[in-house]
Amino acid sequence: MSQENVTTVRLAYEAWNAGDMSALGEFYAPDAIIVRSLEGWPEVGVIAGREAVIGYFGQLRDTWDNDTLEPIGNLIEAGDRVVVRQLWKAEGQGPKLSMEFTAIYTLRDEKLFLVEYFWSHAEALKTLGLSEQDAHATRPRR
Repeated sequence: MSQENVTTVRLAYEAWNAGDMSALGEFYAPDAIIVRSLEGWPEVGVIAGREAVIGYFGQLRDTWDNDTLEPIGNLIEAGDRVVVRQLWKAEGQGPKLSMEFTAIYTLRDEKLFLVEYFWSHAEALKTLGLSEQDAHATRPRR
């Protein structure tokens, strides 16, 4: 199942970068949860439900004229989870943005169910009991 999970996450990035929020929503479970706990992020807390998640993402995107969210390196399979180091770039109405962080996507029935964010890639891997060396040994797929 993990290759399907990697494909789902990759396709969700494609939908984001195409600006297709409706298509992006199809990758999320109806009861999806996003945990916003990044230190220094202006908003913390949990967002629950597909519509609330997509609404939140829409608000983020409205801050800039254009943005991209690109995986850095391989997507790492970890059972029902996929770990992605990512770079979010944006420009336009607000200040230019270039932000690197890592997301752990937990999937259920090939849908994004839980998303957790980390500033530190090593910390994200540690959360799953992995090290950078372990992650490379899993032979992540592109």
